[in-house]
Amino acid sequence: MARQFDDRPQRILLPAKAGFIAATLLTALVLNLLPWRDVAGLPDWTALVLVFWCIHQPRKMGIGVAWAVGIIMDAANGALLGQHALAYSVLTFAAIAFSRRVLWFPIWPQALHVFVLLLSCQILMLLVRMLTGGAFPGLLWFSGSMFAALLWPFVTFILLIPQRLPESIDETRPL
Repeated sequence: MARQFDDRPQRILLPAKAGFIAATLLTALVLNLLPWRDVAGLPDWTALVLVFWCIHQPRKMGIGVAWAVGIIMDAANGALLGQHALAYSVLTFAAIAFSRRVLWFPIWPQALHVFVLLLSCQILMLLVRMLTGGAFPGLLWFSGSMFAALLWPFVTFILLIPQRLPESIDETRPL
């Protein structure tokens, strides 16, 4: 007999609309570009949304989109051109590679996987920054990945709302 990881009722989700995915990425970009980027402990909203869509919709989110979003982040932040693009591309590749595995777990083990992915992304950005002569931002800079992992259940709930809505209510169908 196969062991199940959790006893949650399973739902069939509607497909995600490309417009909604683009709107969430744009919102994440705006949140990243607000003037609080020097505050320690804030998550990289764009990376978090990229990971979410790569895990939940790996066929609709790709490395090219992550690279383009990373170039926009680099240009907007005045960072080394390609720093975010490289990190987001590697992050997207890893998230797509692990997407089927991550979805087998309940929400908190998923958050642990997301923490490792986001921490790896931050370490890669830090390596690029330090190789080009940048200063070490301090260990508190890594707390953003932990905060983003703690937000994972909330982000998952919010971003899956449009997919949970029924197209039409049919009283005769159990699903």
